Amino acid sequence: MMVRGHVKWFDTTKGYGFVVAEDGGGDILLHGNVLRVFGFSSVAEGAEIVVNVQQTERGRQAVEVVEIVPAATPPEAVAALFNPANGQASGPLQPARVKWFDRVKGFGFVNVYGKAEDVFLHMETLRQFGYGEVVAGDVLAVRVTAGPRGPMVYEVRSWDYVARQGADEV
Repeated sequence: MMVRGHVKWFDTTKGYGFVVAEDGGGDILLHGNVLRVFGFSSVAEGAEIVVNVQQTERGRQAVEVVEIVPAATPPEAVAALFNPANGQASGPLQPARVKWFDRVKGFGFVNVYGKAEDVFLHMETLRQFGYGEVVAGDVLAVRVTAGPRGPMVYEVRSWDYVARQGADEV
């Protein structure tokens, strides 16, 4: 059964969290392994999520993440940093690897494959697209735009997102 809801919380250390379902059927356990199959290692609290659910003796449990819905508009903190044409960064989603990310500082850097320069990644951008955090070595799909101090990530998706959407969508 497919259910839409919002992430109540997700703890990467514990390896699980819960989704509050819109159907009123109670919380749904979201295990880290199910999330990893979707291409995420964490998910932001409050992110809209669509999951396939099974009923178990202990309650409902997500067995597949179908979609993590990005926020409709970037948070003001991110939007204030740059003003891409028509509110979108141009260009394709590109593969990138997280160089480092500090959740406490709220930012980090990625390296786009085939390019030497570091690309700035802000925590609010991650949250906009449903990520709770990323760690060094994670592979992402990103769109980059010119920021005030150099290139910065404007859109971030799991690399698996590109495969699911097909070349026409990216």
